[in-house]
Amino acid sequence: MASSSPLRFCLDYLSPYAYLAWLRMPALAARHGRTLEPVPVLLAGLLNALGSVGPAEIPAKRVYVFKQTFRIAHEQGAPFTPPPSHPFNPLLSLRVTAAVDDVEARTRLVTALYTAAWGEGRGIETPEEVGAVLTAAGFDAQALLAAAATPEMKGRVRRNTEEALAQGAFGVPSVLVDGEMFWGVDSLGHLERFLEGRDPLTPADLARWQHLPATASRGQDRKPLP
Repeated sequence: MASSSPLRFCLDYLSPYAYLAWLRMPALAARHGRTLEPVPVLLAGLLNALGSVGPAEIPAKRVYVFKQTFRIAHEQGAPFTPPPSHPFNPLLSLRVTAAVDDVEARTRLVTALYTAAWGEGRGIETPEEVGAVLTAAGFDAQALLAAAATPEMKGRVRRNTEEALAQGAFGVPSVLVDGEMFWGVDSLGHLERFLEGRDPLTPADLARWQHLPATASRGQDRKPLP
């Protein structure tokens, strides 16, 4: 019998890659008879825990991310308009999302917030901006904004982030399913093959990579180029 475990989609509205992957996820989940479960996590929390930086924090990479995601959006036929600022603070939108317990309603909210931020180029940082998206999507904006300010919802996003880290996530989008993690919009084809039972990676292949010795390291003292 095929597994019925959900596709847990770890997202942060900050990421245009997560936006582009999200647009494809409902159809992907339906093709494989899986439930899609959006999980709001804080990308900055993942990066801080791992001592890493985000693409937008590296000037050359920040420009490249825009060019690459614009091209991917064109390939997908997806609307793509950057938000008013980037990076922006996604916490309010993440906490509002976490406050929606019903998975189908949460899925609808994620689509609405992503559409506002990356499809229409609107801000989703302030209570006024987020409230407008909530109202237009048919949610009780006042109730959800109040819930987002509670310690419970702040803790829920924090726990989501910690659980994602524990399951191997190091960025977004990350899809967690059946003990595996698939990262990035460009991994969705690999995810499909995995769900179809056609993953070419075997435990033996993975073991060979995991146990390779390291013979070089940058260490603490980074030397100039030779």
